Amino acid sequence: MTWPLALTTEYWKLEYNMNLSNLHAPRKATEKRKRVGRGMGSGMGKTSTRGHKGQRSRSGSRIMRGFEGGQMPLHRRLPKRGFTNIFKTEYEVVNLERLASLDESEITPELLRKAGVISSRKSLVKVLGQGELTSAITVRAHKFSKSAQEKIEKAGGKVEVVSSQSPVASTGNQQTATGK
Repeated sequence: MTWPLALTTEYWKLEYNMNLSNLHAPRKATEKRKRVGRGMGSGMGKTSTRGHKGQRSRSGSRIMRGFEGGQMPLHRRLPKRGFTNIFKTEYEVVNLERLASLDESEITPELLRKAGVISSRKSLVKVLGQGELTSAITVRAHKFSKSAQEKIEKAGGKVEVVSSQSPVASTGNQQTATGK
């Protein structure tokens, strides 16, 4: 992408002839730190910019986040809405165009993890149909969209659904038939 000449640094160097004599610090770069309680001559003596009396003038004062001075706070004025489904299954989404860029004949969740396409080895993978496939590939994943499945099979590839094991079954903490 080429930038217009007016936005390039060369333009500014030509236009303003930048050199050591006309350099200046950015705004507020040289501003001094506010030192309070250092006497009347500092301009911030006596009450140290806190004013007279009141809750905020006291040491250790901290007002609760969202506190509006006794008025009903916004987070309590707004109605509650919806709920959080604790049984929700979350999938990491991978599009066909990303799978095509891997140049592999067989794609598994482990391979996707090694390639950095998905973040965790334990995460469930769903393949979506954005993009096109040019070669036949075998894809193993936990879920496929209809369009992804059609495109993979149209390209001559295979779709294999991997079953996701429940955490209880994988840990081996199951009891025997006698309950011991």
